[in-house]
Amino acid sequence: METIIQINQVYKSYEEIRAISDISVDIQSAELFGFIGPDGAGKSTLFRIMATLLLPDSGEVQMAHLDTIKDYKKLRTKLGYMPGRFSLYQDLTVEENLNFFAGIFKTSVSKNYHLIKDIYQQIEPFKKRKAGDLSGGMKQKLALSCALIHKPEILLLDEPTTGVDAVSRMEFWEMLHKLKTQGITIVVSTPYMDEASLCDRVALMQKGKIMGVDKPQKIVDLFSKHLIGVKAKNMYGLVNKLREYPLCHSAYLFGEWIHFSSEQEVVKNKLQEFLRSKGIYDAQMQNIQPNMEDSFIDLMTQNIIE
Repeated sequence: METIIQINQVYKSYEEIRAISDISVDIQSAELFGFIGPDGAGKSTLFRIMATLLLPDSGEVQMAHLDTIKDYKKLRTKLGYMPGRFSLYQDLTVEENLNFFAGIFKTSVSKNYHLIKDIYQQIEPFKKRKAGDLSGGMKQKLALSCALIHKPEILLLDEPTTGVDAVSRMEFWEMLHKLKTQGITIVVSTPYMDEASLCDRVALMQKGKIMGVDKPQKIVDLFSKHLIGVKAKNMYGLVNKLREYPLCHSAYLFGEWIHFSSEQEVVKNKLQEFLRSKGIYDAQMQNIQPNMEDSFIDLMTQNIIE
């Protein structure tokens, strides 16, 4: 498979703050690639560099065989970019926004309607409504339609599902998988670990660095600790007491369970006895399988130690 994006040793700082450091990754043509990490990990800075909106301090980025600095004008015709914040013209209607962006790239909505049909049909009944009056999910669909209307080779989506409801999030990912079948390379960033499994490959980012790049399941399989789920009525008291346990590697809240990991196999009876000695008598325990968040925390811990 052809490599369509090459990011090589990219650094970027804002005065004394290092936003991204030594970022290197190759992305294949027609791949759905995800940059996964919390706020402040450097995802948006990297996306602005890829979108030719920001200059790196050092390193280089090649997109569709074009340099993001030397060939930025030509490259912009091949990119579709959807920033994290809704950035369309709020005083223009849905229809006016779409026609405007089509006109910028010297094309028309009718010419490339097939690209956005499945997405745009969901908001077409509201085409006379101002963009600023749309719901979060509808704004998301309009922004994606505007990013696609000129038939880009590469689609850059910076945290596209942040702030929208769970149903809209799932609908959005279904749309991305349909677009992928049309040969478009899709690069998406998200703070939601559960969305990692929806990508072909992911890069886990933390504090401006990439901790690992692989297929989602392979990253999960890297988790080598012993893991159990623990819960009690007082969850916040429980997590603090678990972290005091001598064999504790990590203990984090995940919904209704605390994921407790250890380098050694945990004898539940001994852990129960320890918790009772700390005043927690209602702890429940069960064996659980690791997920992407467990692997992310484990890799993050390894990087801190190193």
